[in-house]
Amino acid sequence: MNMSLGILGTKVGMTQIFNNTGQAVPVTVIKAEPCIITQLKTTKTDGYNAVQLGYQTVAENKLTKPELGHLQKTNSQPVKYLKEFRLSNEEAKDFQDKYQLLTQENLEEKNTIGLDILNSVQMIDITGYSIGRGFMGYQKRHNFKRGPMSHGSKNHRLPGSIGAGSTPGRVYPGTRMAGRKISRKTTIKKLQIVQIDLENSLLIIKGSVPGKAKGLLYISPSKTR
Repeated sequence: MNMSLGILGTKVGMTQIFNNTGQAVPVTVIKAEPCIITQLKTTKTDGYNAVQLGYQTVAENKLTKPELGHLQKTNSQPVKYLKEFRLSNEEAKDFQDKYQLLTQENLEEKNTIGLDILNSVQMIDITGYSIGRGFMGYQKRHNFKRGPMSHGSKNHRLPGSIGAGSTPGRVYPGTRMAGRKISRKTTIKKLQIVQIDLENSLLIIKGSVPGKAKGLLYISPSKTR
């Protein structure tokens, strides 16, 4: 069983590499620097097992006092992102064995988790936020049909009536209209790892991942049945 513990990274961009047969393979390059273990949760203290990781160090003035106080409990550096990975009882035991029975009290050793946890993994799941499409009309946003384009028509690309008569005399919430097509949280599963560069903290995977360059990504091993 693969451990559900993952890491965080940022998307660098896309390129292509050539395999042994000379075929061009589209790949995505991800920068995944080591993540700091900022908190450990157990069934005794929090009711469940989890590991909280911090990613991308920042200046102290970029964080609030509660955030700084949380990180100072383990003398961790100020980080921009925090991500919690839940673990089962078996996974929590394996994690503690691997990191020499790590506890919340001895996190001051600045234990980190890097790309080495993916050495024995072939498939991964990556979660990120898709690229927003900006403001667009109701036809492009919701695939509505246009009005007649003949001479005399005054309804070429208008949305038409949006009211519900004198009763209730208002527009219902959720009415499909023109607006901003925002980004959404998206997960792509079963992505194949092409190469892991531990020296430069680079992860190369086959295919594309959600988001634009410099976007935050959550990387975890794919579940095996």
